Amino acid sequence: MQSNVPQKITIHEVVLRDGIQSEKKLVSTKEKVTLTNDLIKCGIRRIELSSFVNPRLVPQMADTDELWGTIDRKKGIVYAALILSEKGLDRAIQCKVPHVGIYVSASETHSRKNSNMSVAEAVKEARRLISKARGAGMEVRAGVMNAFGCAYEGNVASGRVLTLVRDFMKREPDEICLADTSGMANPLQVKKTVKRVQDIVGAVPISLHLHNTRGLGLANVWAAVTEGIAIFDTSLGGLGGCPFIPGARGNIATEDTVNMLHESGIKTGIDLDKLIDTSLCFEQYMGQTFPAAVLHLRPSS
Repeated sequence: MQSNVPQKITIHEVVLRDGIQSEKKLVSTKEKVTLTNDLIKCGIRRIELSSFVNPRLVPQMADTDELWGTIDRKKGIVYAALILSEKGLDRAIQCKVPHVGIYVSASETHSRKNSNMSVAEAVKEARRLISKARGAGMEVRAGVMNAFGCAYEGNVASGRVLTLVRDFMKREPDEICLADTSGMANPLQVKKTVKRVQDIVGAVPISLHLHNTRGLGLANVWAAVTEGIAIFDTSLGGLGGCPFIPGARGNIATEDTVNMLHESGIKTGIDLDKLIDTSLCFEQYMGQTFPAAVLHLRPSS
C-alpha cells in the first residue's frame, strides 16, 4: 500500500441532513434520534444531524431545533450542522451546536439558485458567518460546493476553487471540505485538485463530500485516499443529493465506502454488519430500496 494512504479513515455521516432532505416521506424526530443512536453503536463518530434552513424550502428540517434539544449528546461524537445564513447560525448557537459547515459555491448559477447570492456576495457572507461561529466557540468546516464541476455551467475552473480555499484559510477554519455537489468529479481531477488544495491548507484537514451521480463515487474516494485524504462524507444507503440540481441524486453510500476501505486494509472503526442492519431497518422505515451496492448481498437464512 502507498505510504501516503491513511491507516484509518473518518466517516462523516450525512444521511440525516443530505440523505433525507429531498425525500417526500417525512422522517419523525423520534426516528432521527433512534437512527443517530444506532449509527453511533455502529462506530460512526461524526454525524451531520441537520441544516438550519427555512422549513418551507426543506420540510425535512422543520424539527431541527427540537432534534438538537432531544439528542442525548455522547462524549467523543462530533454532532454537526449545515449553516446557510446568519439566521440559521443564530439558531445553531442557541441550540449549542458544536460543529458547523459553512459553504460557498464555485458556480455562479448554482450560488444564485442555492442561496440567491452571487459568489462574491456569498463569500462576503461566509466570512462573517465563520468569524461569528468561531467567536461562539464552534468548530468550523469551510467548504466549496461544485468544486469539481457544475450541472448548470459544466466545468468549473480549478482556479476558482483555489481562490475560495485561500479566502477561507484567512479565517482559520478547522477543516476544508471540497464538495462534488453535481457528482461530476473523476479520479484524475480529484487527485490534481486535492494536491493543489493541500499546498494551500498545510496541516488543516481536508474532507471530501462526493456524490455517485455518474457511478464514480468510490473511484473518487480511492483517488483521494491515495493522496492522504482521511475524512469523507457518506450517506447511509446512498441516499441524498442536492435539491437545487436536477439529477444530482445519490451521495456515496456509507456501507459501500466502509466495505471498500475494509477490503483494502484501511480501518474506519465501523462495524459493517451492524451498519448494514441499521441501513436495512431504515430502508424498511422509508419504504424503498436503497441504492447501496453491498446492502442486499448477504445470503438469506
